[in-house]
Amino acid sequence: MRIAYVCPDPGVPVFGTKGSSVHVRELVRTMRRHGHEVVLYCLRRGGEAPPDLADVAVTELPLPRTAAGLERELAIRDRVRQLQQRVVADGPWDLVHERYALWSAGAADRGPDGPPSVLEVNAPLPEEAARHRGLVQREQAEAVTRAALAGADVVSAVSDPVADWCRRSGAAPQAVLTVPNGVDVHRIRPVVRRAGPGWTLGFTGTFRPWHGTGTLVEAFAVLARRDAGVRLLMVGDGPQLPAVRQRVAELGLEPRVELTGALPHEEVVASLGRMDVAVAPYDDPGQDYFSPLKVFEYLAAGLPVVASDVGQLRELLTPGGRPAGCLTAPGDVDALVRGCELARRQAAAWGVRGRQLAVERHSWDGVWSRLQQALPLGAAR
Repeated sequence: MRIAYVCPDPGVPVFGTKGSSVHVRELVRTMRRHGHEVVLYCLRRGGEAPPDLADVAVTELPLPRTAAGLERELAIRDRVRQLQQRVVADGPWDLVHERYALWSAGAADRGPDGPPSVLEVNAPLPEEAARHRGLVQREQAEAVTRAALAGADVVSAVSDPVADWCRRSGAAPQAVLTVPNGVDVHRIRPVVRRAGPGWTLGFTGTFRPWHGTGTLVEAFAVLARRDAGVRLLMVGDGPQLPAVRQRVAELGLEPRVELTGALPHEEVVASLGRMDVAVAPYDDPGQDYFSPLKVFEYLAAGLPVVASDVGQLRELLTPGGRPAGCLTAPGDVDALVRGCELARRQAAAWGVRGRQLAVERHSWDGVWSRLQQALPLGAAR
């Protein structure tokens, strides 16, 4: 197939280091691995393509530097319209796959002869933007969202709560499919971990307020008092990193805590081999729509996982009563300490189970297969 992959979100640099950026690249890789030609359309490139994607054609319409608020929202809407026009002009396509953004207009030609379209939805963006960043044109954003959802042949929702939101927001119920995130089980594999008394607790991801990085530091302080051999490795960047760095210093933990900052994804993957227990300590139980890439990567790397009991993480980590990790109450430092100690003891069994789950249920190849099966009859495969 000839596929247009459209990412009209200026907050998602397609070649950047964010989890959303990784998601874009992994799906493009998977499509290409299955023999399809993929052309990328985006508002933000985010650097050079990795070597294996260097030959992918990319159309970038960068956002002009504008003030926040209404001026920025209008500029984004204008760029998204231009991007949509470019996609239509560069056709014909066998498939248009669009990552839903706040001002997604639906990039596929909606005429009777237009290509099949997939709208990939990762979050209820009008609500998220209004809550965390401010949204001047909320009614207009919701109207644009309704039109985009109604016009897609397939609406791929990253979790059941997101799928429910899509149905409430204008998608045809029969078009909505829950497709959680995946992981490249070919590139991310378990490593032989060193024997000995020391061990490393690890976290990867963006340091956002609801990601629980502060809770993790407090839990590590307790663990460090109990065990002289434990270290903490935190990989990533974000608005909470300065506060985390300051708190680590206040607790006198700098010799035992490594904060890497943002890394290319290849180095993030390599860092998993330095961890013995991996953590996803979400603080906010209201953030229940996530399908966190980090957890899939932890599983593929054969790491025991300690995660907050939010969203679909229970289903992900404990299917069939055979756990690949344990769940703790969001924001509960003592529960997180107990979970990390338990994961240390159960590391071998949970790691094997996690790798099995990643391969059998959560590969990007499986994600792509489910999307293809959902396409309208007669669509190219």
